[in-house]
Amino acid sequence: MLKVLIPTLMLVPTIWMVPGKWLWPSVLTQSLLISTVSICWFKNLSETGWIFLNPYMGVDSLASPLLILTCWLLPLMILASQNHMVVEPINRQRVYMTLLVSLQAFLILAFSATEVIMFYVMFEATLIPTLFLITRWGNQAERLNAGTYFLFYTLAGSLPLLVALLILQNSTGTLSLLTLQFASPFQLVTFADKLWWAGCLLAFLVKMPLYGVHLWLPKAHVEAPIAGSMILAAILLKLGGYGMMRILPVLEPLTSDLSYPFIVFALWGVVMTGLICLRQTDLKSLIAYSSVGHMGLVIGGILIQTPWGFTGALILMIAHGLTSSALFCLANTNYERTHSRTMILARGLQVAFPLMATWWFFTSLANLALPPLPNLMGELMIISSLFNWSWWSLIFTGVGTLITAGYSLYMFITTQRGPLPAHIIALEPSHSREHLLLFLHLLPLVLLILKPELICGWAA
Repeated sequence: MLKVLIPTLMLVPTIWMVPGKWLWPSVLTQSLLISTVSICWFKNLSETGWIFLNPYMGVDSLASPLLILTCWLLPLMILASQNHMVVEPINRQRVYMTLLVSLQAFLILAFSATEVIMFYVMFEATLIPTLFLITRWGNQAERLNAGTYFLFYTLAGSLPLLVALLILQNSTGTLSLLTLQFASPFQLVTFADKLWWAGCLLAFLVKMPLYGVHLWLPKAHVEAPIAGSMILAAILLKLGGYGMMRILPVLEPLTSDLSYPFIVFALWGVVMTGLICLRQTDLKSLIAYSSVGHMGLVIGGILIQTPWGFTGALILMIAHGLTSSALFCLANTNYERTHSRTMILARGLQVAFPLMATWWFFTSLANLALPPLPNLMGELMIISSLFNWSWWSLIFTGVGTLITAGYSLYMFITTQRGPLPAHIIALEPSHSREHLLLFLHLLPLVLLILKPELICGWAA
């Protein structure tokens, strides 16, 4: 654990001590080395127990894919941010990178925590750097409004979780994930017990987000800088799913009765956010709403509590993390050239950037779950396990899948096809840096086709 965490923390002195002209190359190189070292967490995944265990941290087959995704994303965020940050004063660039590094450190501690209260503290700590990123480096005037939404939605959901965890500590005497699974099951019968169940899950459902408490997400995505959008889509939403998977075994007898409304909201959200995507004019907003739809499937897969549902949820979380992050990078490359996120004003770009259109094509196909990508594998596992649970769910998931295909193709056709608008005169050519960035997003996605058991979690 420490061989990744300590180099991550040592990035901070590197950022502040290295000369200005070497800032971006040196930080990028070090973060790439960290992400390469983190791949060793894939070791020994045939066993279901914990590995790399110390008193506070450990890795198991559920945490390791999310941890590696976290480490993989830092160099990609640095690559994506370079163009629009390089015009800022050098100290602001250093602060920006320090926030990204602190975010990675908090996330590593959150995903590897063996104590639930440590997970909670790190879950909350990720709010602070993300809030600074949105409110200081956001694009538009509404960024303070977006930051307020983000902060208060997440905090309002998280405070009941803290109370619920303290009650759990009081009744079992431990909050260690290693021993909680062996605690004797509770006799949860009173109304207060049902409130406790809701308190345990509410924070994670807001973070995912569940349809109905999702309004902070499109605002935060649209206003955040590119690195903020990437970390939000790829990692921070996954904290919710990871937390639910960890806490659900403790809530056992009540979940089968109380989870119905949440599953209904999640599946209804898959259809509704798809319909919202079909009528979006803002490119980043469309990608943000598509995340809500995909996370609705993940919530459904987790709450029915079957091995297939859990496995499909984890696979879809990893695949969606890489895909939506790549989509935000593509939207950012468009924005840097046309200075508009409105899809009508920035269309027909295939004529100007044929290679970039290829990346758009592949990423749009990944977003609509093209076989044999892991996106399809995750969605099929969730849909089949939901169908097994209740055949009614097939209506929502089937319609949701069709609409997803519709808006993914609509997004590709609107941005890439057709004639170039008359007001677009001089466009900066695409850079090797951008092609490398997209290649590093799609490479793991393609490689995971060859060995999907790496991200299958406990079921492998």
